[in-house]
Amino acid sequence: MAVDLVLTNVKAYKKSEIVECGLAIDNGKILKICKAPNLPKADAKYDLHGLLVLPGLVDAHVHLRDEGKAYKEDFYSGTAAAAAGGVTTVLDMPNNEPVTMSAEALKARIRKAEKRILVNVGFFSEFPRDIHEIQQIVNQGAVAFKLFMGEQIGGLNIDDDEALIRAFETVRMAEVPVAVHAEDKTLLLDTANRLKSNNKNDIDAFLQAHSESVEETAVKRVLEIINQTRNHLHFCHVSTRKALKAVAEAKREGLPVTCEVTPHHLLLSVVDLKRLGALAVTVPPVREKPNVAALWTGIRRGFVDIVASDHAPHSPSEKTGENVWSVKAGIVGLETLLPLLLTEVKRGLLLIADVARLLAEKPAEIFGLKDKGVLKLGNCADLTVVDLKRKYRIDASKFFSKAKYSPFHGRLVEGKAVKTFVGGRLVFDEGAIVADAGCGKIIRGNKREVCC
Repeated sequence: MAVDLVLTNVKAYKKSEIVECGLAIDNGKILKICKAPNLPKADAKYDLHGLLVLPGLVDAHVHLRDEGKAYKEDFYSGTAAAAAGGVTTVLDMPNNEPVTMSAEALKARIRKAEKRILVNVGFFSEFPRDIHEIQQIVNQGAVAFKLFMGEQIGGLNIDDDEALIRAFETVRMAEVPVAVHAEDKTLLLDTANRLKSNNKNDIDAFLQAHSESVEETAVKRVLEIINQTRNHLHFCHVSTRKALKAVAEAKREGLPVTCEVTPHHLLLSVVDLKRLGALAVTVPPVREKPNVAALWTGIRRGFVDIVASDHAPHSPSEKTGENVWSVKAGIVGLETLLPLLLTEVKRGLLLIADVARLLAEKPAEIFGLKDKGVLKLGNCADLTVVDLKRKYRIDASKFFSKAKYSPFHGRLVEGKAVKTFVGGRLVFDEGAIVADAGCGKIIRGNKREVCC
């Protein structure tokens, strides 16, 4: 009896090494990884001519927008961008219109997404006003909760440590992580308001407001809280040496802490921000070069668990202006995440094993995606096919994202996703989306085996 799909002449990243093999896929799962003579007959067959196959990438920090922000990005354009970047699973952030912070809001968001997505999508929720609703939100499908500490977005009073403790304890019982955007609101707003009152509206003012101490203060505050609650805490987009040091110390003390960095914090600095201006404004901002070096050291030493894009699209008009306070913060990243890291492999700063760990294995592990992140029998056939020799310049005008701009526009990169399979289905092939809207799957809460 024939299986659904066979891939031949594969170089697969499996168990920390690259092996020459073939893959047999049936009912959306990996059925066999073996030499060509042992592969079964198949309804469809692709010869990959020695291209590298990685486990499908998992981007744990993505803003897909849609609903009231569909003019920036929608579920189709965002997941098309993911597929084009070799990303087979994205986790969507909750600062939407309406904010995802109730079971009803999440249900509506899932209902809209499932008809349009091209890759697997899981959803974060903000904290509700009533923490007794947390379990309902998890039951509806939330994979994690997000805490924005720099501004009040969800229903939880971020200035009240006792409220945070109660909410964290409830989430711990629901057995999902809490992801934190760590910037201290009081310090940030006090500084920003003072600068605005003095007509300080440039990049330097933005950097003063979003200072290194703003991040470090928030990181240390929330670490004190989880020292009591002991729930899994994940720090988003760590950008400073001192914040990363605090995270590393917490790990050594046995606290259940993980963290991520972004390509823009690894590859851009304040020098680039001042050159590029509003286009590169993001929060936290890109930092001075010693902080950049510290993040790379964190990757080498294993303090950094994952790399995520923090894909945050806006309309072009929202990314322009002389007054920095009116510029929307965010960088478009789904289509540049993989090629930027593969280029660092070519430069000798990373190994393919690092790319697989940072972009697939660890994000799947952290967020409980038990059938993803690794090429093994029985796992979902989410596959990223890479041409390591493909050289090109990033051209933001050709992005599948609605946001056709990038601080990396024009950068020469080497290494590209050329085919993306989601649940055994070819979704992206050599520059084109080849699957229909709605072929992606929703990842719901603890029910994460979704590919079949």
